Amino acid sequence: MTDTDAHPLELTGPQMRALVDAAMDRIVSHVGSLPGQPSFDVEGGAELARSLVEPMPEEGTAFEEILDLLFERVVPKSFNTAGPGYLAYIPGGGIFHSALADLIAGAVNRYTGVWLAAPGLVQLETNVIRWFCDMAGYPAAARGVLTTGGSLANLSAIVTARREKLPSNFLDGTLYVSDQVHDSVTKAATLAGFPPESVRQVPSDSAFRIRIDDLERRIVEDRAAGRTPFLVVASAGTVNTGAVDDFDALASIASGQGLWLHADAAYGGFFLLTERGRRAMRGLDRTDSVTLDPHKGLFLPYGTGSLLVRDGAALQRAHALEGAYLPEMRQESEFVDFCQFSPELSRAFRGLRVWLPFKLAGVGAFRRNLDEKLDLTAWATRQLRTIDGIEIVAEPQLSVVAFRLLQPGLDQQATNRLNRDLLERINRRRRVYLTATTVRGQFVLRICVLSFRTHLDRMEQGLEDIRQAVAELS
Repeated sequence: MTDTDAHPLELTGPQMRALVDAAMDRIVSHVGSLPGQPSFDVEGGAELARSLVEPMPEEGTAFEEILDLLFERVVPKSFNTAGPGYLAYIPGGGIFHSALADLIAGAVNRYTGVWLAAPGLVQLETNVIRWFCDMAGYPAAARGVLTTGGSLANLSAIVTARREKLPSNFLDGTLYVSDQVHDSVTKAATLAGFPPESVRQVPSDSAFRIRIDDLERRIVEDRAAGRTPFLVVASAGTVNTGAVDDFDALASIASGQGLWLHADAAYGGFFLLTERGRRAMRGLDRTDSVTLDPHKGLFLPYGTGSLLVRDGAALQRAHALEGAYLPEMRQESEFVDFCQFSPELSRAFRGLRVWLPFKLAGVGAFRRNLDEKLDLTAWATRQLRTIDGIEIVAEPQLSVVAFRLLQPGLDQQATNRLNRDLLERINRRRRVYLTATTVRGQFVLRICVLSFRTHLDRMEQGLEDIRQAVAELS
């Protein structure tokens, strides 16, 4: 019996190289074919899923057979989220640099929950957090963590605000969100222990930003009713329309009322790297915490979010733990034990998937890409205006534009049906994939440009498909 037979999980150097080379052949071919792949293909998805049900395998399967299954059957039957035509939801680009970082991180398999376990690797991730804090305009005392995404970041932000602003019996606390806020915020409030009625939804204005006057009125009313207002959640790029709230005005209210101000900037936050983004989000540096999703604005693979908190000690107070089995935590302010700032003790080494792309490409490459997305969205909006019957429902504040088709004599219900038909006709061409939302009872289509692979040529194809679909319905 060979060593490999006796210890099948311990691969030799040649075996590891052979596996990686075989996978890379498929990956390179897949990535190279992305522009020609349909923007989505989920027809027959249920049948595929049922065919994949199997018992736990007792014996192994040849790697080539597994690669055939993945790349020929499983991966193609999906939304092409990595392709240039994916203009739906909030795209996540999945740059290869991060895939390489994940291979390295998974292979070396170092633990980064406490500083002592891997001081150098923890420092690389700490550098990433510092870069994000500097971008957000936060002071040296700010701290943060990388998370699985904006949902977990928003949860930790609400827990931190609750810990800082409310007593142990916190059920009288109220928090304020706009009617455009991401559902993860409401879910996070529930998970943090608040009843649904504690989440006060404030109307938005004509630009889909939270109404300042209504917010102030509701805070006063809640105080008069014996409630304890403690948190305002603002948006830096809503999912529906890409709206950015007035951070300067909200910061002044929060400061005057003694409230915590959190920015859900999961989608829009990294536009701070651009001049236009900084103008749109003026005042964000006055917030107490901010959620950012690198798997959106930095084009990283899904599963990469972050939370930054202006007062790093507050984040630590909300999440610190002690255990006799744990090593001594850092007392030096320059070093960080991430388990003291996060719900996670066991955690992936996410820092490398951000650090490596920044080191390889430089932040300028990301800035130029984000500027291009702003340009493409503005271009698309101008083109939409030239199509008879198209109404721009939400002007782009970042890289989302919402629109619909109007025809004379149709009421709102009929207009909504018309636009559902329009969306289906655009997407059936499968060169671009758009999604829709409902805003104040109106069914509207959305273009969201946020893939590093989306350039003018694909946008031209998308607008051609929109024009043809509108012509069919006319």
